[in-house]
Amino acid sequence: MTNRYESPLSSRYASDYMLELFSADTRYQTWRRLWTALAEAERALGLPITEEQVAELREHITDIDYDCVRQREAEVRHDVMAHVYAYGKAAPGAAGIIHLGATSCYVTDNADLILYRDALTYLRGELLSVIRNLADFADRYKATPTLGYTHYQPAQPVTVGKRAALWIQDLLSDLEELDFVRGSLRFLGCRGTTGTEASFLDLFGGDSAKIDEMNRMLAAQFGFEKCFAVCGQTYPRKTDSRILGALSAIAQSCCRMANDIRLLQHDRQLEEPFEKDQIGSSAMAYKRNPMRCERICSLSRYLMTDAMNAPLTASVQWLERTLDDSANRRISMPEGFLCADAILRLAQNVTDGLRVNEKIIDRELREYLPFLATENLLMEAVKRGGDRQKLHEIIRRCSMEATAKMKDGGECDLLARLAAQKEFGLTADDMNGILDPALYVGRCPEQVASFLSSIAPLLEGVGAGSADIRL
Repeated sequence: MTNRYESPLSSRYASDYMLELFSADTRYQTWRRLWTALAEAERALGLPITEEQVAELREHITDIDYDCVRQREAEVRHDVMAHVYAYGKAAPGAAGIIHLGATSCYVTDNADLILYRDALTYLRGELLSVIRNLADFADRYKATPTLGYTHYQPAQPVTVGKRAALWIQDLLSDLEELDFVRGSLRFLGCRGTTGTEASFLDLFGGDSAKIDEMNRMLAAQFGFEKCFAVCGQTYPRKTDSRILGALSAIAQSCCRMANDIRLLQHDRQLEEPFEKDQIGSSAMAYKRNPMRCERICSLSRYLMTDAMNAPLTASVQWLERTLDDSANRRISMPEGFLCADAILRLAQNVTDGLRVNEKIIDRELREYLPFLATENLLMEAVKRGGDRQKLHEIIRRCSMEATAKMKDGGECDLLARLAAQKEFGLTADDMNGILDPALYVGRCPEQVASFLSSIAPLLEGVGAGSADIRL
């Protein structure tokens, strides 16, 4: 323990990959990579920069003197210029050409775009692993009947696998959105203080073609196909809205799935993983709480709220630039990614070890099945010569009586009550033959099989996700 606050996303929830990606080292080394790439492009396009200067910059990308940076920033109150100063100290032969023609957003915004692109790529893999787990689960239980619910009231049976297919479909929607956002990302490039590229017109003697080539070179160097067509000093903050919107979508789907599992765990139909020595409650030793699904829901609520930061910020960007986005983005964007990472890690863990209590599911279904099967019983009794309207009244009356008995703690005796009605024309054995749960799930097994077949190409080569949860 220390006497300094640390975000739980860092200490408890997020993956090592995401923590390193958004670390100070990765961010500021990316700044130095950007400065090196700029010098290299400017040299290739004829500016008086030597290969030795570029090489010296390249040699000192990782050895950042953070004490020097802190001291300089305390003096000048400017983080980028403090890093320019420290980089110049490390590479004195190139100090005079670092940041040539650029503004701060050249390193800050382009670095953010690089980090966000890499983070989205990583989350895509995590999301696919969750889908893979659920696809295997859905296939295994595609024909296992279970009580359906509408309004959380017993309804027509479905299958365990069909329910998982609904979760998958939500996550596939999130994958489409993530892919769209990731595929739409553009590089800012080096565009000057208000996006006019005026400084580079001066440096390149009015040669616009060289400016375009420089930006193409910079974008390609960092794996981007295009730059934004126009911009102010920053890249458009609408991009952040798209990104956090995609992360929020993942949170929405995972939260819905986790809530479903929590409801079903209450009824002991499903159970999230529970380790051998895990403690469910400090007081109630018997407890087996769905704490991982609860954590998914809790973190999802945070992420959905965090995503509101980006549209609020994008909507108040003044003209070519304002700095009221900076402090907000330093927190909301990395925390959004760390939170999405944490949610998907938990979702991998839960879906990899989800337990199905088939006997409880069958017992729960069979308790309500006589009511759910009454329409089928009615049709069979009509086939045997009964009067549809009279039979309907018998079913209604017997159903109300059986329900009242159940509410008083008794067993469901609907079939016995119906069998006792001579006018109904069916014996208890006749009715039991109609109560096969598999007869009431409609096309669920076929729907699940067809759905999984359609997404099989997407999941080729995707391994099952089984993230270790630290706490």
